[in-house]
Amino acid sequence: MSYFKPFLKLGSICIMLVFLTQCSNESIELSTFQQDMDGDNIVDENDNCLDISNPQQEDNDNDGLGDVCDDDDDNDGVNDAIDNCPLVANTDQADADADGIGDVCDDNNGLEPLAICENGFASVYPCDGYDLMSHISISELGGAGAEGNDSWGWTDPTTGKEYALIGTTTGSAFVDISTPTQPILLGTLPTATGNSLWRDIKVYNDHAFIVSEASNHGMQVFDLTRLRNVINPPETFTSDAHYTEFGSAHNIVINEDSGFAYAVGTTTFNGGPHFINIQNPTSPQAAGGFENESYSHDSQVVNYNGPDTDYTGSEILISSNAYKVVIVDVTDKENPATISTISYSNIGYTHQGWFTENMKYFLLGDEIDEINFGGNTRTIVFDLTDLDNPIFHMTYTGPTAAIDHNGYVVDDLFYQSNYTAGVRIIDITNIETNSISEVGFFDSYPPDNSTSFHGAWNVYPFFASGNIIISDIEGGLFIIHKSEF
Repeated sequence: MSYFKPFLKLGSICIMLVFLTQCSNESIELSTFQQDMDGDNIVDENDNCLDISNPQQEDNDNDGLGDVCDDDDDNDGVNDAIDNCPLVANTDQADADADGIGDVCDDNNGLEPLAICENGFASVYPCDGYDLMSHISISELGGAGAEGNDSWGWTDPTTGKEYALIGTTTGSAFVDISTPTQPILLGTLPTATGNSLWRDIKVYNDHAFIVSEASNHGMQVFDLTRLRNVINPPETFTSDAHYTEFGSAHNIVINEDSGFAYAVGTTTFNGGPHFINIQNPTSPQAAGGFENESYSHDSQVVNYNGPDTDYTGSEILISSNAYKVVIVDVTDKENPATISTISYSNIGYTHQGWFTENMKYFLLGDEIDEINFGGNTRTIVFDLTDLDNPIFHMTYTGPTAAIDHNGYVVDDLFYQSNYTAGVRIIDITNIETNSISEVGFFDSYPPDNSTSFHGAWNVYPFFASGNIIISDIEGGLFIIHKSEF
């Protein structure tokens, strides 16, 4: 029998190989023994969660670890046990309506408007295409008997929160509008001296710069990052710096690209622009001025990159000087020079204007022409292709007789505060061909559209969120947003 033993062993091996070959169709591999520890029919070497059955192998954040085993399914650094939106990354855990569901996955996050614009009205306010998100009265912002005036905005570069800065006759109010339907008055900065109908605010490097026509007011500087830490609003703030090289001023203009402020309508330089270096915001330094073109009421200052290549890279000031428009090269603060001046027919009071985005056109508002000459709101457009030789381009006439006040351009839209007619939104896409038209409005002053000084003083349309703030003389702060049809 010993003679046959080798053949028996060989036969046994062959039988085993045949058996294993027959079973190979059942996906069993000799090297792994087909382990499936959690019994989910996914072999361990392919299973993204070995200990817990997960036959669907869900992996929301694609990190190779199945969701049932992953403590942070959206990979945002917040443990699922405390994450208010565990499947969508939201590191900041923002929850506007405090319902425990993060805004990024909350279908109802408290952002429903106070009043939707329907059938021509948002509550009692006439409108077209813009909803009323919320409203704070002027008495809450400035106290009993206060009136509203100018306004500006600030977006916190760290948190992304948006804030409305509202001027009143008694001071400046700071409002957190990051949840536009639930604004929070964080506090006020009282006027530096007396009350005044005129106050103006601009922003540079996370600081607000505030002037007023109140006697000896100077320029207040307020560090806006302090708004992050308000615990018991509203607070009464103090300024972080106070510039006193001029007394009263009608307005302040800032070129954020150069770090210079220009106070206009001051008690210095014959009312012309007063230059201030604000590159260190809490240590503003006088930097000269320009008196040759008399009183300036309002201005815009830019690092020029428009069509006139003679001035590319220059710092250009364009100013509304009561009875003319003045263009000045202010690159050299010690030697500013007039480039050109602009006149036009039926001058009432050359008030304020703004460049189009390409700096080819300038849209001007005359504040008194509707009073002096009648007719509906007039916006005058100049072609500034050649800064040395600006020419009249066209006139736009609005639908009401209300007085135009301040206007700003964002992309192809011109946002105009129009006193009793509220804020008008005008499409300037086809300005080249003399065709611009109104595409929406929100009237913050319902009583009428008369030619009088009531209603919307200013509009700030520059927030990335699309929220727009209106500062209204009688009404206070209105937050509006384009309707979502």
